[in-house]
Amino acid sequence: MMRLSRFRAQSDKSRTRRGGFRNHDPSKLLLASGLAAEDVVALLDPYGFRDVKRADANIQAMAGEPRSRTLLAKILGELLAMVARTADPDQALNHWERFLQNGVNRIQLFDYLGGSPRMLHLLCSIFGNSDSLAQTLIRDPLLVYWLAEEQVLTRRPSRLALERALNDALTNVAAVELKLEALRRFKRREMLRIGVRDLLRLAGVPETTAALSDLASVLIQAAYRIVADDLRRRYGTPMHRDGTGRLVETGFAVVAMGKLGGGELNFSSDVDLIYVYASDDGVTRPSAQQGALATQPVPRSIPNEEYFEYLARDLTRALTDVTQEGYVFRVDLRLRAEGSVGRLARPLAGYEQYYRTRGQNWERLALLKAWPVAGSPSVGRAFVRMVRPFVFGWPDGRVETHVASDVLRQVKAIKEMIDDKMASRGHERRNVKLGTGGIREIEFLVQAIQVLCGGRLADLCDRSTMGALSRFKRHGLLSASTHAALAQAYLFLRDVEHKLQMVHDLQTHALPEAPDELTRCAIRLGYSPRDRRAAMARFMKDYRRRTDRVHRIFRGLFYEPERSALLRAALESMKGEGRVRSVGRRRNKKPSGGSRRSAL
Repeated sequence: MMRLSRFRAQSDKSRTRRGGFRNHDPSKLLLASGLAAEDVVALLDPYGFRDVKRADANIQAMAGEPRSRTLLAKILGELLAMVARTADPDQALNHWERFLQNGVNRIQLFDYLGGSPRMLHLLCSIFGNSDSLAQTLIRDPLLVYWLAEEQVLTRRPSRLALERALNDALTNVAAVELKLEALRRFKRREMLRIGVRDLLRLAGVPETTAALSDLASVLIQAAYRIVADDLRRRYGTPMHRDGTGRLVETGFAVVAMGKLGGGELNFSSDVDLIYVYASDDGVTRPSAQQGALATQPVPRSIPNEEYFEYLARDLTRALTDVTQEGYVFRVDLRLRAEGSVGRLARPLAGYEQYYRTRGQNWERLALLKAWPVAGSPSVGRAFVRMVRPFVFGWPDGRVETHVASDVLRQVKAIKEMIDDKMASRGHERRNVKLGTGGIREIEFLVQAIQVLCGGRLADLCDRSTMGALSRFKRHGLLSASTHAALAQAYLFLRDVEHKLQMVHDLQTHALPEAPDELTRCAIRLGYSPRDRRAAMARFMKDYRRRTDRVHRIFRGLFYEPERSALLRAALESMKGEGRVRSVGRRRNKKPSGGSRRSAL
């Protein structure tokens, strides 16, 4: 209720801020006849439209027949005042026009909005700030009334509530493709909820990233079940003999990496996945029920290796295929063993051998976020346990000079490869994720310390970046001021990233170059639109201040490790747990194979 009250308070503030428009009665645009062009300009100019003529045309098209025109006239002043406070008032009216032309009962809607300023504010905010969210409403206008329901925006649904709602949507749907279409529709609706809550500041960054991660996990599990059930009908159930010789079902797990593994997914993100199963031994076998049905063909038995390759292929397609309903998620499989040339799925033993014989230091960092999100929980947990010795398994359990130096040197080399790529694009100061002082520098700093110290200090190994920073502070690795600088910068940069991506649902991380677009980004972030040029200036000042501070801390660890308070505190904290020596400088050598590292 507190957040709902805050939402209503925002609507109330919007009404009081109409003081600047008090002497303007835009209803004349709809009710007066014979207005001269200069009169139209005078009525619309205070609202900040770039193209007044087009804005007037939008309003006339929105009005419809006489009764709906009269109802729109009653709320037009409020609507324009709210639109004026959005990132793009012109685009807001374009979306309003398209929305109303898509079979909406205008009389019913305008009458409803006249009594619900909260919903009028919500629609104006969506239409003026996010093209992708606007398109969802234009495609399905009845979602407006769903958003108006009390519980939809006041709280984040639990993962269990999402699972139940999705199961309801799949009830009585038999065909595989129809089930997958239901997943796509469900995702679109829930992304609307998450986006609106983020846009209206009803949810902070941690709650938004958690909601996105829960949604992705629920959808991936549902897609897995749909695909696996279909394969079982064709090939039977994969089976193998366990250590006691007993015939058991061969489990399969989807392990999330990256942002999803850490429970901190962003708005338009790929999901980084690894597919793993219990054993290569064995073949598929028909179930007792399948064998008893004489009217059904007996499933064709195939080796487990072949079955799970089919499962991995079909699951990836189910998630990534684009239809008229959209897609579930883009999938990135490059963090699997051998990257893009490796098998899509491997058994636990195959992954254990790969990491033991060929694993690289950068893969230690990636595996810090590994977490099962779908399939067999026991297989997923077995994978996480299996990789732990590789992630933290230093020779003799000690962090020697060469160990710490090599980790820092390799992470620094990866970041320098990224820096070179950003510089070639002119993005070194514009990319909020990979640029100077960006999100990746905070993540690399956290992961390097976790890899060095997590074997001895397991409490440092929170999978989320914010959680890890808090643990670093609790263990005395970060001062209060350094922790605050990194945590605040991380939340700020993730918020910027969200606002960039929610515009067109594109995986973009670069600040726009055009001043107008940069200003719109600032408005979406909550900077006051009263003076738009000042909003952009304040935003850029905050952005540079935060990224400069992050970069200084990052350089202190990776370029001057012998003087780094963070590294000194980390190694001191392990004295008594393992023998630690001072870290010296080593010649910087860039590693090869950057395509898979870029997936980090």
